[in-house]
Amino acid sequence: MFMVKYILRNAFRHKLRSLLTVTGVAIAILAFGLLRTLVGLWYLGVESSSSTRLVTRNAISLVFSLPISYKERIRQIPGVTRVGAMNWFGGIYVTEKNFFPNFAVEPRAYLDLYPEFLLTPEEQKGFVLDRQGAVVGRKLAAKYGWKLGDRVVLKGTIFPGQWEFVIRGIYRGAQRSTDETQFFFNWDYLNETLRRTIPRRADQVGIFVVGVSNPEQAAEVAQAIDTRFKNSLAETMSETEKAFQLSFVAMTEAIMIAIKIVSYVVIVIIMVVAANTMAMTARERIAEYATLKTLGFRWHHIAGAVFGESLFIAILGGVAGVMGTFPVASVIEKELSQFFPVFHVTTATTLLQLAAAAIVGVTASIFPTWRASTIRIADGLRRIG
Repeated sequence: MFMVKYILRNAFRHKLRSLLTVTGVAIAILAFGLLRTLVGLWYLGVESSSSTRLVTRNAISLVFSLPISYKERIRQIPGVTRVGAMNWFGGIYVTEKNFFPNFAVEPRAYLDLYPEFLLTPEEQKGFVLDRQGAVVGRKLAAKYGWKLGDRVVLKGTIFPGQWEFVIRGIYRGAQRSTDETQFFFNWDYLNETLRRTIPRRADQVGIFVVGVSNPEQAAEVAQAIDTRFKNSLAETMSETEKAFQLSFVAMTEAIMIAIKIVSYVVIVIIMVVAANTMAMTARERIAEYATLKTLGFRWHHIAGAVFGESLFIAILGGVAGVMGTFPVASVIEKELSQFFPVFHVTTATTLLQLAAAAIVGVTASIFPTWRASTIRIADGLRRIG
């Protein structure tokens, strides 16, 4: 109990210095947590992908489409439970700044393939029956003040024109990690309009989302799909949804590695600062430590006092950093939802932050602890200041 009181008194003996050190550690841990959350967010699509979904696209590139006639031929392959067509629409709401993902999908198939998008039975029915019906995520609807029945106009980029939709559903995610900023509408509306305006672009699909009955057969089903369309005018490439998502992540892998490195550099920097602070503190108390040895305290008592003070300050800063991470993450998710639809700090990130704070405290105390515990009484008492 005496050592605990001694450590606490020493930790705040120089209040300004201690406050600045705690603040520095807190800011570093906060930055570390946000950077790690950003990295986790980048891989969120991969982690949340389903093992029972395949993605079939044109073997050349995503830029090239596939005939809608492929749908029934894919459905006939053993192991396939459902097939849904999907097109990236790329529409703009009012201005280019209002970016959000928007797709043309087949309503029934899409809702069956993606059970993580939760709608009421009435909303599902309205979406399926209305050619101009659209479903939006809860966060997207809140951002623009959309309600059920509202009419929304998107300016087409890939598909030119002014496209009017009626909000028939506002979905919420089954999990917190589910993206609630998407906009999807009836594929038939897109296709029927193209038949009237640009017939050569009608009956074309960007990708097919394929449901499989057994995840263990996913590779076999994917191979069977590609074999069926081999040597056709539009050959296919089928892969698991996870592999499909990873292909996008791979494009920015270097950026993610750089962010990871920066997150660790932040910890190293604050580690050096904390070590310098603790070394300064130990140097000022050399005479005090020598006096304690004179009174009968052993080297391990001195070492424990220095080590405990360093660890206490680091952990205090770490806890403050963790507590600050959540409100900052909430602000980022609210104000920058266009770029970060989900900015959720996970338990794993929180534990990593506390571990980083502990490492800072332990590392910063190594040299001061050794210096204080090995000082000779005569040398310590000889020091002035």
